[in-house]
Amino acid sequence: MANAMPSGGPMPMPQPGAPGQQQQPTPQQIQAMQQQLAAAAAREGVSVQEYVQKLRQQALAQRAAFQQQQQRGGSQGQGGAGGGGGPGGPPPQQMMMPQGQPGQQQGGRPGMPPPGARPVQPGPPKPEALAVANFLKGQDLKPRTCIFQEKRKDMFKVKRAIRALQSPAYEKARTKNPLLPEVKDRPTAENAFKLLPLSLLALRVSKIDPHAGHAHGPSKQKRVKGLWTVKIEQQQETKDGDHYIWLYEGSQWRTKAYAALALALVFAVVLFPLWPLKMRQGVWYLSVGVLGLIGCFFAMALVRLLLFVVTFFVVPPGLWLYPNLFEDVGFFDSFKPLWGWHGQDFNPQKAKKKSKKAKKAEAVATAGSSASTNGKAADSASPAPAAAAAANSDAAKATSAAAAPSPGGATQRKLHASVEEVEEE
Repeated sequence: MANAMPSGGPMPMPQPGAPGQQQQPTPQQIQAMQQQLAAAAAREGVSVQEYVQKLRQQALAQRAAFQQQQQRGGSQGQGGAGGGGGPGGPPPQQMMMPQGQPGQQQGGRPGMPPPGARPVQPGPPKPEALAVANFLKGQDLKPRTCIFQEKRKDMFKVKRAIRALQSPAYEKARTKNPLLPEVKDRPTAENAFKLLPLSLLALRVSKIDPHAGHAHGPSKQKRVKGLWTVKIEQQQETKDGDHYIWLYEGSQWRTKAYAALALALVFAVVLFPLWPLKMRQGVWYLSVGVLGLIGCFFAMALVRLLLFVVTFFVVPPGLWLYPNLFEDVGFFDSFKPLWGWHGQDFNPQKAKKKSKKAKKAEAVATAGSSASTNGKAADSASPAPAAAAAANSDAAKATSAAAAPSPGGATQRKLHASVEEVEEE
């Protein structure tokens, strides 16, 4: 447009060897360009020649500004980077590498993501992942309780989950739920298990020290044996010894039902004045009965305390009424036995533990006594080979004496077999 000539003038020829040169315009294109120039000049209110001259001046001004910009960039490059981008050098746009291609700038350095690579962002839980999670929730994975972000979570091992996915129970569940993925071998079981971390239903964790990196000393809180404090690992692997925690809490219909029931009870209590008269009278009698039971309990506790104080001095060591009343036992076991002496243990759980310990001690003692008896028997049986050897030596001496020559020169030999000959045969 800037190099176009007015109507009837010669068209400028493209410079030979210019980059990006195009074919010469056709007569139809020339005519269309002339019409556009005439329309633009008419809108500006000038002639076509004046309009073309104006366009040329604008093009020259843009070129001069571009050259000045190149010179400024070249002087900055010489002062900061040693002469790059000066006159005759590459323009600043060619000196700057695009920031979106770290692999080209750093030559594919290991650890850098490839160009255009994006980390995998876990999305909403897939139906297949939910099906696998619900199946594993119903299996006995022997979960342990751990602490994650100051909350208690269930933790399990990968090997038990893989074992459950390869069990006949999983094949039976697949017949009822087609969303469960097919599992044929260990790799397919691992692929099915990996649906859980991809959907953020279960994540791999490792044990950490909750006081690591803190300046204070160990906490004074009582540490529970086997209760780990864990953190999430970046690599979600599926080795047999790896531990995962459940972030999926399963179906919440029970929680919702309990919440609805609690809300209904609150409304019922608030609307108590609107209840029928009989219902209000029944609630009153019920409350009086509960208060009476509580009063009887406190009265019984006071009576048993007075009885113990009296019998402690009269009949030591003292007598307790319902000795298991405040023990950690069931409701009915709290009233068994009716009475007992002070110092005796009436807790059935402790009694079972003591009986088990007594049985173990008795078994150990029996094993020790049998071992000592066997040792004595072995010691008593050890002289038998010595006696047999002595008897054999005596028999050999007798045989040699019998075979000795007589004074007349004849040798007498016994016709019966000797002990030594019998042993050789």
